[in-house]
Order: sequence, then C-alpha cells, then structure tokens
Amino acid sequence: MNPIDELKRMVSLIPNNERLFQKCDHIPSSTTPEPYKKMLVHEHHMTVTMENYHGCPVNVSVLDEVSHGDVYARQIILTRSDNGMPVQFGIVRFDFQYVTKQVREEIEAGQIPLGRVLITHNVLRHIDLGAILHIEAGPRLAEVMKMEEGAETYGRMATIFCNRRPAVDLLEITSPLD
Repeated sequence: MNPIDELKRMVSLIPNNERLFQKCDHIPSSTTPEPYKKMLVHEHHMTVTMENYHGCPVNVSVLDEVSHGDVYARQIILTRSDNGMPVQFGIVRFDFQYVTKQVREEIEAGQIPLGRVLITHNVLRHIDLGAILHIEAGPRLAEVMKMEEGAETYGRMATIFCNRRPAVDLLEITSPLD
C-alpha cells in the first residue's frame, strides 16, 4: 500500500482535516533524524514513548470523533500533564469488534490515552510500524499543536493488532523536538 494514499484515507476519516499539511513526504525510517527516530521508529505505544521522552504523564484531548457501528475514529492531541503543551497529534481508526465492551467504553470516553487503556486492560497487542513521514505543518496542524505554520516535524503511520487482529490504524505526529 502506498503510504501517502493511506495518509489521505486516514485524514479523510475526520471532517475538516484537509489543511493539516503544507507538505508531507514518506521517508525511509533509516534516514529519520534524531531525536525523531528514537520517538517514532519502534513498535511501542506512543503514549509510553511520549511519557518517557518528556518525563511526565500525558493527557489526551479529543478534538473530533465519528462512529459507525464498531468502527470509531477520532482526532486527538496528547499534552504534557505538567504544562499542557502539545506533544503529539493523532488520528485513530479503531475496529472495536476485537476488544471488550469495557475497553471500548474507556476509549470512547476520551479521558485516557489509547495506549494506556490497552496496557491497563492487558489487551494482547502488537504494533506494526507502517511508514515514517516528514511533515510541514499546515494551518490546522499548526493551530492545534501550537507551532508555526510550515514548521517541520515527523510522524508515523502504524497498525495495532489486538488479539492478533488488525484493530487500530494510527497517524501519530510529534511536536517539533529539539
């Protein structure tokens, strides 16, 4: 699958996302510069990665969401718990047929980051890294991430397998890092 086509599919899940990027390119994971490589090129939950990198827990804010039966999609921001600064923008598409009702309810409540919910409920999971993206922020991404329009950052697309089924598609974009 072409990563840019998949990116367009993910962005189209939530209305009003057409202005997220000025430019977005798929790049080889081997050419991802540090510290972005450490942040993105792995098969771990970004919740844990962000908390470790920033040295504090992260909070989730749901910006928008849509639901069609067992398929749920949302656009989120993860923020530092100590100062409220955004650390990650994300779009998530979750097929709830592969998790329990309690996991579904906690995710739909939007109070706890997705990775934390899956870890807490010990959902058997595997994360498959799909693509690394070099991004120049468009007006919408710049607004929600509190960064300059045109600022460069990096992101990733991944799939989380829950109980050996491809349950979650992710677009995860870090705030610009030093």
